[in-house]
Formats: sequence, structure tokens, C-alpha cells
Amino acid sequence: MRFLALFITLPAFAVPVDFVREVRPIFEKHCYECHGEKKQKSGLRLDVKSAAFKGGDNHAPDIVPGKASESPLVQFLTSDDEDEVMPPKGKLAAAEIETLTRWIHEGASWPDGVDLAKVEDKRDHWAFKPIQSVEQRAKGKEIDAFIDAKLSEKGLHRSQPADPVTWLRRVTFDLTGLPPTPEEVAEFDRSYKSHGPYMTYSSAVDRLLASPRYGERWAQHWLDVVRYADTHGFEVNTERPHAWPYRDYVIRAFNADTPFDRFIKEQIVGDSMGMDEATGFLVTASVLLPGQIGKDAPSIRLARQDSLDEMVTNIGQTFLGLSVGCARCHDHKFDPISAKDYYAMQALVAGVEYADRELRTPKALARKKEAATARQRDAQITQRLTQLSPMARPGKKEGVQRPTVRATMNIDRIAPVRTKRVRFTIRETNSLEPCLDELEVFNTAGVNVALASAGAKLKTSGDKISRNRHEPAFIHDGRYGNERSWMSNEKGKGWVEIEFAREEEISHIAWSRDRLEKLEDRVALNYAIEIGHDKGWLLVADASDRRPHQLGLGAGPEFVFEGLPETEAKEIRRLLNERGSLLAKIKAGEQGQLAFAGTFREPDDIHLLNRGDPEQPKESVMPAVLSALGDVKLTDATPELKRRQALADWIASPQNTLTARVMVNRIWQGHFGTGLVATPSDFGRMGMKPTHPELLDWLASEFIRSGWSVKHLHRLIVLSGTYGQSSFGFSRTDAAKAATTLDSESKYLWRFPSRRIEAETLRDSMLAVSGKLNFTMYGRGFDLFDKRGGLSGFKPVETFKPENQRRMIYAHKVRREPETVFGAFDCPDAGQSTALRRASTTPIQALNLFNSRFTLEHAHAFAERVKREAGGDAAAQIRRAYELALSRKPTTAESNDTLPLVKQHGASVLCRALFNSNEFLFIP
Repeated sequence: MRFLALFITLPAFAVPVDFVREVRPIFEKHCYECHGEKKQKSGLRLDVKSAAFKGGDNHAPDIVPGKASESPLVQFLTSDDEDEVMPPKGKLAAAEIETLTRWIHEGASWPDGVDLAKVEDKRDHWAFKPIQSVEQRAKGKEIDAFIDAKLSEKGLHRSQPADPVTWLRRVTFDLTGLPPTPEEVAEFDRSYKSHGPYMTYSSAVDRLLASPRYGERWAQHWLDVVRYADTHGFEVNTERPHAWPYRDYVIRAFNADTPFDRFIKEQIVGDSMGMDEATGFLVTASVLLPGQIGKDAPSIRLARQDSLDEMVTNIGQTFLGLSVGCARCHDHKFDPISAKDYYAMQALVAGVEYADRELRTPKALARKKEAATARQRDAQITQRLTQLSPMARPGKKEGVQRPTVRATMNIDRIAPVRTKRVRFTIRETNSLEPCLDELEVFNTAGVNVALASAGAKLKTSGDKISRNRHEPAFIHDGRYGNERSWMSNEKGKGWVEIEFAREEEISHIAWSRDRLEKLEDRVALNYAIEIGHDKGWLLVADASDRRPHQLGLGAGPEFVFEGLPETEAKEIRRLLNERGSLLAKIKAGEQGQLAFAGTFREPDDIHLLNRGDPEQPKESVMPAVLSALGDVKLTDATPELKRRQALADWIASPQNTLTARVMVNRIWQGHFGTGLVATPSDFGRMGMKPTHPELLDWLASEFIRSGWSVKHLHRLIVLSGTYGQSSFGFSRTDAAKAATTLDSESKYLWRFPSRRIEAETLRDSMLAVSGKLNFTMYGRGFDLFDKRGGLSGFKPVETFKPENQRRMIYAHKVRREPETVFGAFDCPDAGQSTALRRASTTPIQALNLFNSRFTLEHAHAFAERVKREAGGDAAAQIRRAYELALSRKPTTAESNDTLPLVKQHGASVLCRALFNSNEFLFIP
């Protein structure tokens, strides 16, 4: 290279190069424009010693003292490549290059204290400093004291209190996501008159916090942040059938007021705390499935990097309020998070995989045990049914075909025969590729010898695999249902062969398409059963003398009784009735024991990646927490669980400067619409500063002092005078005008900031007021669309049966597919974390809320409820409608205006109008 030749010919100078007189002027003239205080292209800064010796993003260090030939700075100055040479406008003069080269060769002496600028310490930021001990305020009025002090600084003061019913409506929406019932309003009013405001307000808050509706409301806030959904995302967007246990865990945790430090730990190491489903937090984000990842090694490495990045990003923004993921490709530009820090965080979760896991909670284990007992009894029933069923006669057609168990399970009884192999061949189906959920082969002792657990081996003609749903091994794993089935890769045909551990005398074969849900697609219409022997395969049963499958028969009689004696028919009916209850227990055991909550294995070896590229690994990185916020460092020998435990302990520590602040800010935001820090998932240097820093730290301290009780914070906030203010401001026009001028958004809280209720609350409230809300909690989500995942074209469900009139938090959430009516009301699609919902106002919102089938049907249901409860008098109906929807009676003017309308067009017109009123749509 040219610079080497230049260096070799340098004369020996007696006087060393002076940095201030000779080097810095060159940097000032040619380099500071791109690598100085205002700009640092490629991450390189040359006006500050510490930054210059650290080097740029992808070629650090740029200055290697004593080794000019190894210093990228010299290489850039002397390069003949037009895209690489620096400065980009042309090379330096030969004398200048000579000076810089000799300076580096001599050791790159850069005296301390001569820099013209200083690098700002990224750690010098309020959020990275310890929580400040704040002077105790007046007991019971701590929040108000902080708010009043800030308002006084701004020349403002708080507004008058809201009227009691307005406060009740506000706090009921905030804590439960539903409006108060007329009965609750009446009881509140009686208590207020008898016991006064303090006891009445406190009692109301205690009642609301004890309601199971509270957990449903506040779990939604949390699920927004962690981007929970019931599909995987990306282009295929297939279903996550077992994601919902995490959603249910969050609801239960809020209802139980699980201490927040424990709540953190359960979500990171719940597998060691009896809370397997809680670790669903680690895998809530989108992920590519194995079939979507290229088979080449680079594609696999990139997909793994992306999945690890999602975990680190989720942990950083949810618990710490930091954009840790920005350091994936280079040191964070604004916060004290290096790329090495980022990969050290990756190493803490490097053994986590996105997958289903078996739950080991006491309830799940009990359901599993009950299901196992039910399976044993089901096998006994199967054995008895085979004794009552006619024997199969392969290849024989008769005038009346023989009876058989239909749809749920098919049984073919054969003359006892010894063999080691059975092959089941499907020749024709009623649609697409054939599917079997279980193939059972029983010996004369009634034992299923086809089970994998009994040592049986499996062969198939070919498989259409859908991970965790259709896999070859599922055909003889002893579990029923479409979720545990085998599917052929050929349309209308396929075969399965099972080889037993030893030769057996078999007497019957049982097979089923879907023994739990009784699906009737992909059913084998024409089939053959063969046994292996010395000369090949011997046919022992086929479909020729079985009654053919008929669509819909699975929902009717499961057994055909013609030709059977009445005593046998009676026993069969009894056994089939018993089987129905057994299958329900088996189904409950199957569904309750899996959760999409991650699986754990030996951690990957994590490397610092150049520009975040897995094809450019650099040095290995040990697991550690963010260096600016802690000193927890582990070794590469640390077991997988110990890594996550260290991470959880660090986050949940009272000494962590961010954890408590971030959570109390989220709770404050849930009550006022905006947090004390307006960027709830970014407490870093690019986030907003707190409007009330002392109050934020006092709340954080109080949160920790209370044992990390979320409900304690709710009580403090909603019983404060600040929360209890009127949203209308001041009665005097001049005072209101002045306050609006000084603080139009009320960020200093001189009045309560009214806001529109969220999409879920709107839908739930319409259902509640109409009397149609189904309060069933937990379990598999109900459908909002005609399918639970896929590429596109989701058709909305329009028939609102009781099962899809549950609270919207229980809806099967399809990622990136907003709900048809209420999705327009800024409902997150789970594509990204939504720490703060935007509040848009669009024409489609008004059109949906006024003309949608949902509104029309529930306005009608609302009207029918009003008629039932108020009778036939139109005036009474109007009063009841206002009480149900708005928690008050109509004014005289409202009654006079609506009475002719209701008399002429019926109450549903009024109910529809109330659903569309601002008073219904906004938290007062």
C-alpha cells in the first residue's frame, strides 16, 4: 500500500510531533465537519480524545498508537479507492499525511485537557440517576401537594371538584373499562348522603379494585405494550392456538395484585416459579416459523438473530423504558448502551425458543391427570364396543352394510391374528388431503400396541406438516383432536404403517379424523387395513361393507343400530353417552396443558456482530446487564435458567433506577391519558422529560415501599383531588381563558383531561348497556373473523352469538388485522408495541358507530332491555335509557326532544343516538 512506502521513507526526526500545534489544525481543517461535535459520520469523532481513540462503528480503533500501518485512519487518508478515501473531496497534502502518520508512529501523544470540546456523558441523565428521596408531603394529599406546587410555578391552580356521579363514572371506566350500572349509581348516591365523600369514594374504589373486571381492564394496557396476539405475524400469520394462557395469566396477576417485582420475575423465569404460562412474555412478538425460513445456514442465523432481537427489545422497552434494540448495529447514538451491552443482553436470553410448552401448574397437572384417567376408561369403552360391533369382512358387499361407529371414531373388528405390522391405506376422502388424529391397534388383551410410548415405530407415504398441529408423530401419541393429527401430502390418498415393538395378536383397529371437535373434512371414505406377514401384506378390513360417511352425520347418531339386538343397542347407547363426558375431560386436559410460552435449551454462543450482521461475527460476548445501569456479569458457562434469573433479579431490584419509575408512569398514564413522562417506553435522552420529576420519584418510592402494589398506586391516584377535578375547568371565563393559554393540553393538570374511551371499552360498554355482555372469563379466544390466521382476506363475523359477546380482551387477536368496526378507533394491531394509543378522529369512526350491523343489533337489544325494565311508557323508557348509558336522568329539554321520536320510531332510535353521543364516548 502507498502509505506503507511513505512511512518507510520518513526521516528520523529528533523532535516529536506536537498534537496541539501540528495534528489538531489538520483535524480542524479537514475532519471536524464530518467527525466533530455536530456530526459523527460512521460513529467517528476526532475532536475529543476519548472518542477519537475509541474509533468508528465498523473499524475501531481508528488510531493504533505506535502502529501507523495498522491504523484505519492512515489507510483512509492514503487509499486509492474513491469510495474509501478521506476526506471525500480529495486527499490531504503529502506533508499533512506525513505528519499524522509520524504522530501515530511515535505513539499518538494527545495531552489531557487540550480538547476544544467535551463529550457529554450519556449517563448524566435524570432517568439513570437513583430515585430521589423526596420530602414527605401532607398525609393523604401527597399527589395534590406536588401538583399544586408545579401549578403555582406556572401561575395556575386546580379546578373545582367534579360532581360525585361524574367522578364515579370516571373511576369506573378507568378501573374496570365499563360504565357504572344504575344500581351502582343509586347506591353510591345513598352512601354519599349518609356517610360523606371520603368513605363513599374509598368504598367505591375498593369495590372496583376487587372486581374481576379490573384485571381485564388493566391487562389490556399491559398487552398493548408487550404486543400480545394470537397469531405469529409476518406474511403467513398463522394461528398461535396456545397463546391465550399468557393473556389469562396477566388478567389474574392484576386481579390478585401480584407484587410488581414478582410479576417481572414470573414473566422471565416463571418456569422455575410454577408459572410456566407467564413466560409467554418472552415470546409475544412476531416470529418466522420454520417453514418460512430459508433452509440455508445464513437464513437460519438471521432468523435466530431477529427472534433474539425481539426478546431484548421487548424486555428493554417494557420494563426499562429504553430503546435497547437501537444498539443492535452500533452503539446507541443517544443513550449509554453500547453494541456490546446489547449482545450481552442477548446472551441472557440466548436459550429461549418460540414454541409451545407444557404447563406444570397444579390446575394443569390435575386436568392432565383427569384426562389420562378418562383416556384409560375410553380405551375400555372402545374394547367393549368392538365386542358389540360386527366383524369386518374385507371385500364382501352385502345387501345391508354393517353398522359402525361414525365420525367421532371408526372401529374395525377383525378375527384375532398375529402380526408385527399394520398398514392403514386411504384411497379416497371427501376433501383435500386426508387427516387422522389417532390410529389405534388393540391386541386381544385390550392394549393399544400402536402407541409410540409402547415402542411402536411409524412410516408414512408423505406428510403435510404444520408445526404443533399436523406432524407424523401425532398419529400414535395417544392424544386426540385436530391439533394433534397427521395429514398426508397427497390429495385424497395416503398411507400410514405402524410396526409394533414385538409380534402381537390383534383384534381390532380404531381410527378417527377428529375425536374432539368432530371435524368432517378430509375424512377417509374409502380405506383398507392390511397386516404384514411372510408373503407381504394381507387385507383384513376395508370400507366395502361399512356404511359410507355422510356429511353432517357426525353431529347426529354415532352408531348405527340396525340389525343389533336391543340389549346390545342399549349398552352401546350407554357407553356412547359415557364417552361424551370422557372426551370433554380429555379435550380440557389437552387444551389446558399447552401454552405458547417459550421453551428453554442450552444458550447460543453470542458474538458482537459487525453492523448487526450475523455473517460478520466478532468477539464472543459474555451474558451481562446494561453496563451503565448495573454490574451483573456472568460467564459463558452459566446455565440457561441462571442467566434469566440474574436478568429478572436486576430488573426487579429496588436499586434499578428505571423499573419503578417506568411502571408508575404507565399507571399514571392509564388514569390521565398522558404519563408524567409523555414517552412511556422511552425514558432515554431522546424521550420527554417528566413534567413533575419530584412526583414521579415520590410515586416510585411509594410503589417500592408498598411492596410493589399496583392497587395501592391506583388508590393514591384516584382518591387524589387532582384526579377528582372537573374536566370543564373554571366557571369564570377569564380564568379558563388564562389557563388554556398557559397550558392548553393541561399537562400540568389544572383540570382533568377528558379523553375518548378505547376501542375495547367502547365495544364492551355497548354490550353491557344492551344487556348482552357475556362475563365468561379466560380460555380460548372467541372469533372476530371467519378464520384464525392466514395470508389475507379475513371476513368479519357478523352473527353475534353469546360466545363472541365476551369482553374484547378475550377475542382471538389476529396480528395486523384490525377488528372491522372498532379497529377504526385506534385499536392496536399488535404489529408493534403500543405504549400510548394515538387518538385520531376520522369519518370512518362515525360511519362505523352509526351504521354498522353491530350498532344496529345492539341498539335494538338495548331498546328491548329498556322496554322490559321500564314498561310500555315512552317517557319511562327514555329515563331508563339515559340511566343505563349515561348514568343520569335526561334533562327536561332532552325528554321533550326525544319523546316524540321514541313514540313515532321506537326506543332503538334513541339507543342508537346515545351510543353515538360524546357523553357515552368520553371519560368525563
